[in-house]
Amino acid sequence: MAAVVTGGGTGIGRAIAEALARLGHPVAVVYSRSADEAAATVEAIRAAGGTAAAFPTDVTDDDAVRALMTDVREALGPVSVLVNNAGGTEHIALDDLEAADDEVFERLFRLNTLSAWHCARAAAEDLRAADDGCVINVGSASVSSGRGSSVPYVVSKAALSGLTRALANALAPARVNEVWPGLVLTRWWAGKEEQGRALAANAIVGRETTVDDIAAAVVGLVTSRAITGQTITIDGGQTL
Repeated sequence: MAAVVTGGGTGIGRAIAEALARLGHPVAVVYSRSADEAAATVEAIRAAGGTAAAFPTDVTDDDAVRALMTDVREALGPVSVLVNNAGGTEHIALDDLEAADDEVFERLFRLNTLSAWHCARAAAEDLRAADDGCVINVGSASVSSGRGSSVPYVVSKAALSGLTRALANALAPARVNEVWPGLVLTRWWAGKEEQGRALAANAIVGRETTVDDIAAAVVGLVTSRAITGQTITIDGGQTL
């Protein structure tokens, strides 16, 4: 049965898409603006012997998401795994309270929280009917520290954690879990790689956390049939 990965063309999403394809899932690589990257992800999966297709979708639009799930079912089969990885941020200093206006809160809430709700609701019938339907939400370790790229970002990801636990009850017997990546050097750090590496050096395991580390945790949650309503932090101990 199919796996849907939103934001699946780049960074963490691409690593997750490729990992799920190796498990044998046909993968729907969902993207908004990264058409070339999504096509490259699909090509890589197919070159490795897997099945994948790319689907352009605005996941903040409920109607678009419902249409997406219909298209995925027709192209790849019923959805048994959903990874809500799409998200974004706006870099605003935490003490700049006036810059974090209502529009920023609303924009990031739609992108980081409501998008996951849209996708889970649109796939609910398939997920409940699957032998082991599974949703993984990609949150952020900034929720535990309260420090992140902006206050609205931290709050929107905290809301995603609440949604994870509510959906674990609402979608049962499908399972719903969450991963909290720490600092991972994705394209968000373009131009600031040295700063990112300096921060990542604080990990007590002595190395950076990579996109493949996040993908491995997602695979573990997908294949561990007794885990639901849980959050796994993947940051090499950065937040300890």
